[in-house]
Amino acid sequence: MTTKAAIDWHKLARELRVEQHHFIDGAGVPSIDRREFAVVNPANAEVHVKVARGSVDDVDRAVVAAQRAFPAWSRMAPRQRMKILMDFADRIESDGQDLALMDTLDMGMPISNMIDGEVAEAADIFRFFAETCDKISGAVTPTDASAFNYILREPMGVVGAITPWNFPLTQAAGKIAPALAAGNCVVLKPSEESPQSATRLARLFIDAGGPPGVFNVVNGYGHEAGKALAKHMQVAKIAFTGSVAVGRKMMIYAGKSNLKHVATELGGKSPQIILGDVDDLDYAVECAMHGIFGNSGQVCNAASRMLVHESVHDEFIERLINVTRENYVPGDPLDPLTSMGPLVSQKQQQTVLAYLESGQQEGAELLLGGRIPATAKNGFFIEPSVFRNVGNRMRIAQDEIFGPVASIIRFSSLEEAVSIANDTIYGLTASIFTRDLATAHRLARDVQAGVVWLNTMNESDMTMPWGGVKQSGTGRDNCLDTVYSYLQTKSVWARIS
Repeated sequence: MTTKAAIDWHKLARELRVEQHHFIDGAGVPSIDRREFAVVNPANAEVHVKVARGSVDDVDRAVVAAQRAFPAWSRMAPRQRMKILMDFADRIESDGQDLALMDTLDMGMPISNMIDGEVAEAADIFRFFAETCDKISGAVTPTDASAFNYILREPMGVVGAITPWNFPLTQAAGKIAPALAAGNCVVLKPSEESPQSATRLARLFIDAGGPPGVFNVVNGYGHEAGKALAKHMQVAKIAFTGSVAVGRKMMIYAGKSNLKHVATELGGKSPQIILGDVDDLDYAVECAMHGIFGNSGQVCNAASRMLVHESVHDEFIERLINVTRENYVPGDPLDPLTSMGPLVSQKQQQTVLAYLESGQQEGAELLLGGRIPATAKNGFFIEPSVFRNVGNRMRIAQDEIFGPVASIIRFSSLEEAVSIANDTIYGLTASIFTRDLATAHRLARDVQAGVVWLNTMNESDMTMPWGGVKQSGTGRDNCLDTVYSYLQTKSVWARIS
């Protein structure tokens, strides 16, 4: 088996068959008005592909195709749907190199992370939800002897999915897989920053035996194609991951159209609470490092606020600085040894630089990073950056920066830690490090988050619901309940005497 290090990824990138069209009704098609937009490789700031730019008309064409395909797909024998989705998962793995290259070139995630993480996880997501196809059941309720009442779980119809650029494959899979398993048809609008792998997924679905029109992709900008999909009168549900500002718009669009269901996952400002009795400080530091610098900090649940007890505060900082210097050096994302790629765009790079300046102006002390790497002649790179003496009301402690910026906040009591942790509009995840079991469970109860890790971080599997509270969103992904969120309940009451 060829290892990642033995592959010439630059050569494969040059030979890659790019995806430039929408994928509607089983085929790649240009936009009706023939418009395109450029996708920039963030590692070198060069346009590497031009992609069809969707409009209201393209979205409508995709929704109509999905509507036509819905009756047959929704009534297909569940085990036949399962077979198609299982084959689909196998094809994702088989086509993994191309899928990985597309996303690395589009948004800059290191190729090793794409192969080992995104591709493998996307295939696993489809396998998990494929297995639910014949597990969905209704119920018969106890009634008076004169009546018979049964409850059906039925697919909604056409589901619109709008996904972000930071994890293109797994974000798409997390919405497409349960929707398809439940018997719905899908129109996916991927981020304009990372569109290619979505279209390839749609082709692979057809190759796996998926009927045309069941899974469609319309590329384009959020204010055009995304808005049109969210407002479409024949779309029964919108599943969205992105910013709070756009998540609010999804709710508004639903209200102004057909009151469609809306599920949102809207990011966070996750606290990592390190208590003085932490059992393994080195492990906590490692979790913190990967939690904020993985994917260049472009992670909704990034451990961007590190709440550290005063008794271990200085030692934690010293160890974090040392291991970060050893493990996270920005570099060529097509090099399998690279652990940290660029930010997705020049706009995002400038946003992060502005936050780094803001942190210093507000009085935080920059201990590491804060600059564009001297070796980065082109591309949108930022050094991993660490602040201490951060006040929780500073912008770097309140705003979702979406970059490799860690804010270390000192605390002295459990009550103070909980107060700081909850003092934000977000509530996606939190992690707590302590050897005291009672303290761990008390904090897990008191910290406002949809996911809490105890003495670890970023561990999960498909049995764990994923989603937030407060302004971090309204839905849950990656669990059995997710399938039911793509179904609607029908009660049938029959009089039998």
